[in-house]
Amino acid sequence: MADYSMYHALGQGEQLDPNDPSRTSQPAPPQFQPPIAQNPYQQGVGYASPTPQGQQYYGNPPPPVGAPQDAGLASQMAGMSLGDGQHTARRKKKDRHVFHSVEAPAGSSQAYNGIPPAGTPATAFLNADPSLQVGGQFIGQPVAQSQFPAPVNAPYQPATPATPAEFAARNTQIDQGHAPAFVPASGGGQVSPEDIPSVPVSRDVPQQYYLSNVYPTFERHVPPPATVSFIAYDQGNSSPKFTRLTMNNIPANSEGLHSTGLPLGLMLQPLARLQPGEMEVPVLDFGDTGPPRCRRCRAYINPFMMFRSGGSKFVCNLCTYPNDTPSEYFCATTPQGIRVDRDQRPELSRGTVEFLVPKEYWTKEPTGLHWLFAIDVTQESYNKGFLEAFCEGILAALYTSGDGDETGENGEPKRRIPPGAKVGFVTYDKDIHFYNCNPALEQAQMMIMPDIEDPFVPLSDGLFVDPYESKAVIMSLLTRLPTLFADIKNPEPALLPTLTSCIAALEKTGGKIVCSLSALPTWGPGRLFMRDDGKYPGGEIDKKLFTTEHPAWKKTAEKMVAAGIGIDFFLAAPSGGYLDVATIGHVSSTTGGETFYYPNFVAGRDNAKLSLEIKHTVTRETGYQALMKVRCSNGLQISAYHGNFIQHTFGADLEIGVIDADKAVGVTFGYDGKLDSKLDAHFQSALLYTTASGQRRVRCCNVIASVSDNPRECMKFVDQDAVYTVFAKDAASKLASTSSTLKDIRLGLTEKTIDVLAGYRKNFSSQSHPPGQLVMPEKLKEFSMYMLGLIKSRAFKGGNETSDRRVHEMRMIRSMGAPELSLYLYPKMIPIHNLNPDDGFPDEQTGYLKVPPAIRTSFSRVEPGGVYLVDNGQQCLLWFHSQTSPNLLVDLFGEGKDSLNQLDPYSSSIPVLQTHLNAQVRNIIEFLKTMRGSKALTIQLARQGIDGAEYEFARMLIEDRNNEAQSYVDWLVHIHKGVQLELAGQRRKEGDDHNSLSSTFQGLRPQYW
Repeated sequence: MADYSMYHALGQGEQLDPNDPSRTSQPAPPQFQPPIAQNPYQQGVGYASPTPQGQQYYGNPPPPVGAPQDAGLASQMAGMSLGDGQHTARRKKKDRHVFHSVEAPAGSSQAYNGIPPAGTPATAFLNADPSLQVGGQFIGQPVAQSQFPAPVNAPYQPATPATPAEFAARNTQIDQGHAPAFVPASGGGQVSPEDIPSVPVSRDVPQQYYLSNVYPTFERHVPPPATVSFIAYDQGNSSPKFTRLTMNNIPANSEGLHSTGLPLGLMLQPLARLQPGEMEVPVLDFGDTGPPRCRRCRAYINPFMMFRSGGSKFVCNLCTYPNDTPSEYFCATTPQGIRVDRDQRPELSRGTVEFLVPKEYWTKEPTGLHWLFAIDVTQESYNKGFLEAFCEGILAALYTSGDGDETGENGEPKRRIPPGAKVGFVTYDKDIHFYNCNPALEQAQMMIMPDIEDPFVPLSDGLFVDPYESKAVIMSLLTRLPTLFADIKNPEPALLPTLTSCIAALEKTGGKIVCSLSALPTWGPGRLFMRDDGKYPGGEIDKKLFTTEHPAWKKTAEKMVAAGIGIDFFLAAPSGGYLDVATIGHVSSTTGGETFYYPNFVAGRDNAKLSLEIKHTVTRETGYQALMKVRCSNGLQISAYHGNFIQHTFGADLEIGVIDADKAVGVTFGYDGKLDSKLDAHFQSALLYTTASGQRRVRCCNVIASVSDNPRECMKFVDQDAVYTVFAKDAASKLASTSSTLKDIRLGLTEKTIDVLAGYRKNFSSQSHPPGQLVMPEKLKEFSMYMLGLIKSRAFKGGNETSDRRVHEMRMIRSMGAPELSLYLYPKMIPIHNLNPDDGFPDEQTGYLKVPPAIRTSFSRVEPGGVYLVDNGQQCLLWFHSQTSPNLLVDLFGEGKDSLNQLDPYSSSIPVLQTHLNAQVRNIIEFLKTMRGSKALTIQLARQGIDGAEYEFARMLIEDRNNEAQSYVDWLVHIHKGVQLELAGQRRKEGDDHNSLSSTFQGLRPQYW
């Protein structure tokens, strides 16, 4: 058994998780070894050109290790309990915490003003010299950390760096016991950024583990972090890719839940993409009788239903009603009550299954998905190059592919959309034009609909065709469209009449509309006006701008959902102008579609992104005419749904026009009784939909959670990704549907963060901690950072932001799943100027790409001469320091590109060159493409002091003070004050001053109150 002092400090002691089948009591095998980054100063791969006088390339020279630091080393060793051997005896489990002494004036608020108090190491603040920084979070510079802190002196450089084995042993435990993490947070003087939990480490360490291990859905109780790429093995509990519970162990009553401060919620992404290597979702056909269901609560058969009386009865796991087993489904049971054929029946052994359903589940005859492309051909669209880019995008989505796999098995062209699906084309300016693309024609026939007051469909057949039979007609139409409308130039689009006629075309079948728009639709019925002039008296934006006031648009959205139609919009704002996304996007968000918004579309730069996003829209798994229902155990009830759908009355099913792989719905639950801790709690979601190939199916996801009388147990099984995702969706719904202002929402998010941490400190903290420590539950260490990211997001942040962008991002948060939201709240930042030679290439042991560790998103981590790739799942920036080495630029972009000014600001990808660095960066970008939601990944250059995109880069440095909110350190200090006030019983919650007569302000009120 290795010494305890080998283990990493932040609560990552040896795992002793009673629920973990793979618990260890020896150092972990070396397969987890995190990659140790090469020292950036010893690059020597050809960037060591003679440095011109007075200029820095590639970071500063390393500080000399040795004499100057030896003086303080002995005292530091003593302080860190490394020098003597007194502290190596193994402690009892509850002592295994990290303590940081805090000697600071009580209640001091020094960290607020941004000026470091005396005695603070410079590294805690912005613009410090990062090359002097020593950090346990830099995987490349292992620092021996131990249980007791070093005195705050000069940065400590270890004289003997840890060997890779010691380092691996320190960082490898995934389930790191349940010891909480502590941050000294009261004085501001001693909070160093090194002490606070790091999101990049919390992602990279589990990622290393899951490269060589699968995730069994029944044995492990807490899923991996949302951004981790893992392979789930379905053992009867649904994979975390489809379902995530906020707590995998549920308190037995509402008081217990209230004491934790956490929501009881479920994140559902029913059509989520699977990774190569995962088992396909089984599709089961029970013929005309349909799948067996509970007669009382209508739950579908699932692995947790119990068979009794020799198999002739099955007991529902949700409502405990005993049902008769249908005769054709009968099978004998073993003496233990398990069916003999259990392993041959996927519905009894897999957590996620699909049932083909008979006619009584149909609303109309299912057909293949009908795609209708509605293309804006106004003057603005033509001038900007948006029309041409959109047509090219459709062609690329339907026919061409970058992989060169043009032909299928028997030499036929490879289908992008399934057999049975059809496409149609409509263009519009102030008239509507329909196209007959019948394969018998030489070229498409255009029919103009001038009557936009009461439009109808002038074609009976020929509007919807098989894209592969009519390939020649469609290709010639889309290549000719931009020139057709080059001279007509109508400036104003009539969008609502176009949507009305599209509904008429799709009414009988249902389907999906993909619509482009590049100017405010100011023509015809349903025309819109400039509501947002950018002037907001009182600082806060008017709530009316977040929703649509227009009755005709609301009615159109409801008509679409009723007909089983959904719509995706591609909006290119005219040079960042107003498009009224609140009204137009209302249609897509209500029908379950999506809005792709380009606030400043530039033809050369954004074509690749537009093309990839159209292709993704067309090729991702899509269902239409959907209904959704979530059922839960007796004792629980559903309290709210959050997402893009229509729900006519509270208990009714959710109606969704279209649903695709990237859409997620949040469900929160309340108690209507007490749960029995001897039984488990069960949840089942059922999505009834028609697939793109024209089959009517139900996708069933089953989740199970244990129940505990002691809420303290529940804190060990919290899934923090699900918690902040539920909070985010709740906040986005609140902003749209209640009278809360942005300020109320931000305040509410802060209060919720304080509630969770104060609840833990008050009710579940196992021992008394000094009041100067902020105690975080082990499973919620990074929760505060994600909540700060949410407050800084465009949807909720303070300060100026156009209403279009706010509404767009608010709806996006409401519909995105946990992996996409996690990246959106805390971007991935990868330094590419100091890559190891083997980074960005497949690992010999696992076969997976070796991705360099991400670093914290803070400017204090940026090295002079550094180049960083920052990706938040919506856009990806490549940031260059002004002193970037010319050799690096030549290696990355080719000969003749040896200074930042010579790069093309509109380039959206990296050229393919034969250099090592170029191949590494392209591979890393390809890997990042697999780890995102609906938005395409293209590169945007941000050169220091040259490009405007540098402002976006600054926004993405979430740990710094920006976006009208505090830095990470200041935020933790602020949260800690709230926790201390709560513990002292002095915290006033929002809303208290309205209902309490003895309010604090009573003495200030006028006498007539």
